[in-house]
Amino acid sequence: MPENRRVLIVGHRGARNLWLENSLDGFRRTKALGIDAVEFDVHLARDGELVVIHDPTLERTTEGAGAVADRSAAELATTKLRDGNGEGVPRLASVLDVFAGSGMELHIEIKTDALGRPYPNLEGDVLDLLERREMQGDAVLTCFVPQVLQSVRRLSPDQRILASVDRRSAEMLGGLELALDRLTAIGGCMVAVERGLLAQSFDLCLQRLGPDRLGVWVPNEPAELADWLSRPLRQITTDRPDIALQQRRDRYNRDTAIESTVGRL
Repeated sequence: MPENRRVLIVGHRGARNLWLENSLDGFRRTKALGIDAVEFDVHLARDGELVVIHDPTLERTTEGAGAVADRSAAELATTKLRDGNGEGVPRLASVLDVFAGSGMELHIEIKTDALGRPYPNLEGDVLDLLERREMQGDAVLTCFVPQVLQSVRRLSPDQRILASVDRRSAEMLGGLELALDRLTAIGGCMVAVERGLLAQSFDLCLQRLGPDRLGVWVPNEPAELADWLSRPLRQITTDRPDIALQQRRDRYNRDTAIESTVGRL
């Protein structure tokens, strides 16, 4: 694949198989890798501030307990991440500080609360913060919930958006084909499909979306990453962006060597 049509590499929750997910230290390390993009998750704290954590509850990734929405941002900042050297749950503003001026795409996933409900105007709050930071062009707002993406589109018609799809979310929309109908009706929506589901439906998804709007998540093994890098995709979201980056470099160098050899014949 030519370098000008390369598949983008997106670090999932920073790069959670390399260092602590959704942590400022992890984001700084991810930035230093030189990949194309980073993905992370946003919830709404009790005081209305935006915080970066994957789960709607604290137990898995922190030393705290209970719902994220029941704590203020200040309380969450002092809720220690597990194995995080004292670091707490970061504010979105602090994460944006890490990536400001980096040129990396920021894949910001709009999460739902502990009951699976969209937070009131969370997408609007994210858009407002991006606008104040003049970082709208760096961002891709993502979500599993089509209604949230439709809200983003109404609030900011030019904002890039991406729908995440797995078997469960597709079934909730009546199956993959109906899910694609729903998502492609949202103008310009990109779609990232869970790797197992996409492997079984690649031709359908590629036909419906084209290579510039289709992505996969989250392949992590070298052979798997090499396979997806060879396909016509926009992006690969992975927990091992370091492996994906090396695979892409190796592929480019190999293709360049082949082209050079052919050119001399």
